[in-house]
Amino acid sequence: MEAEWDRETAEILHRNKRYNAACFYAHQAAEKAVKALLYSINEAAWGHSVRVLLERYFKASSREPVKILLSSARELDRHYIPSRYPNAHPSGTPHEAYDEETSLRALEASKRIIRFVEEEVRERVGGGCGETR
Repeated sequence: MEAEWDRETAEILHRNKRYNAACFYAHQAAEKAVKALLYSINEAAWGHSVRVLLERYFKASSREPVKILLSSARELDRHYIPSRYPNAHPSGTPHEAYDEETSLRALEASKRIIRFVEEEVRERVGGGCGETR
C-alpha cells in the first residue's frame, strides 16, 4: 500500500532529524490510506484533510465516528502546509519550527489511522475470501 511506503519514509526522515518533512509524510500516509478506504466503498476521495476524509467515510459507511481517529487526523492536518512553507510561520523556516516530539506525535497519529484502515478493509473483505460485506 502506498500509504505504508509514505509512513516508512516519514520514519526515515524522523530518524534523520528531518522533523518537518517527517510530519508531512506522516500526513500523506494517512491521507492516502483513508482515500483508499473511501475508494473501497465507492466514495469520492477528494481533498487533503484527513479529518474531512475520515468523516466522509464514517458517514458513508454508517459507522460511528471514532474520536481518537478524528483527533489523530486533526493532529496530522496541522502539518499539511506549515511543514513545507516558510510563510506559514511567524518567523523562521519549517525545519526550525518542528521538533522530535511533534514528529513522534505525527508518526503515531499516522500509524493509528493506517491500522484502522487496514482493519476496516480486512473486515470488509471478510478475512480474505474476496467478498465485500
